[in-house]
Amino acid sequence: MNKDAQMRATINQKLIETGERERLKDLLRAKLIECGWKDQLKAHCKGEFAENADASATDYPFQ
Repeated sequence: MNKDAQMRATINQKLIETGERERLKDLLRAKLIECGWKDQLKAHCKGEFAENADASATDYPFQ
C-alpha cells in the first residue's frame, strides 16, 4: 500500500471511529438537496433516458 493510500485509510478509519464520517455524509446530503442538485440530476437523467429510449443500457459508455 502506498503512502497516500495508507494515509487515506487511516483518516477514513478515524472518521468512522468518531462518527464524523456519518455526520459529514448527512451534512453533504442536506446541502446537495438544499441547493437543488438532486433535482437537477434527476431531471438530467430523465432527459438522457428520453433522448435515448431506444438504446440498450449496455450502449452507455460508463467510465
